[in-house]
Amino acid sequence: METSGIKSWSEPDRPREKLLLHGKHTLSTSELIAILIRSGTRDETAVEVARSLLKLAADDLSVLARMSVSDLARPKGMGPVKAITLVAALELGRRKAEGRNLTKVKIGSSSDVANVFQHRLADLDHEEFWLLLLNRANQIITKCQLSKGGVTGTVVDPKMVFRMAIEHLASGIILCHNHPSGNNQPSDADIRLTRKLKDAGALLDIHILDHIIIAGSDYYSFSDNGKM
Repeated sequence: METSGIKSWSEPDRPREKLLLHGKHTLSTSELIAILIRSGTRDETAVEVARSLLKLAADDLSVLARMSVSDLARPKGMGPVKAITLVAALELGRRKAEGRNLTKVKIGSSSDVANVFQHRLADLDHEEFWLLLLNRANQIITKCQLSKGGVTGTVVDPKMVFRMAIEHLASGIILCHNHPSGNNQPSDADIRLTRKLKDAGALLDIHILDHIIIAGSDYYSFSDNGKM
């Protein structure tokens, strides 16, 4: 007889039943993960496996979201199928947080920009460079990924920046990229690129309004710091 699965628990302690009886808000993070991974091992319940997994991530869901399928599959009681299920659930959560309709949203501050990109970029283990294209009223036309790189940097082609802006008839551009290191301060390369794009934009009457660096839950704004 299986003694470690959810079915063997007393009914009030089963995460699925607890969710149905008392609501999703009553479950701990480890209980929610236990529902996703479904079963434990001979010696550990699904909740105990979930707790061990969270411990590897320092009890931080943003750290857990950065872990690869192979990393999540390693702990005893996990495996590739459970790891893939967990990755999919974390990705759905990220998309929900990010998924508001951006069209016609007006950008009035650097925090508005950070809110657009934080959920996509904060947990990545590599750099990505994005553009936020605005009309003359500072309303968002679209956002688009320009490049994707490694841990220490990504390549940005100025010609592609302005090609995208022209194709979308944008009047303003906000640059955004992330620092996986968690350091929100701009590098010398970040500063040089921002100046180069700002100068080029002035010739085309397409204004570079800000450059936001996402670093985990923190961010840096060139505009807020007088560097535009």
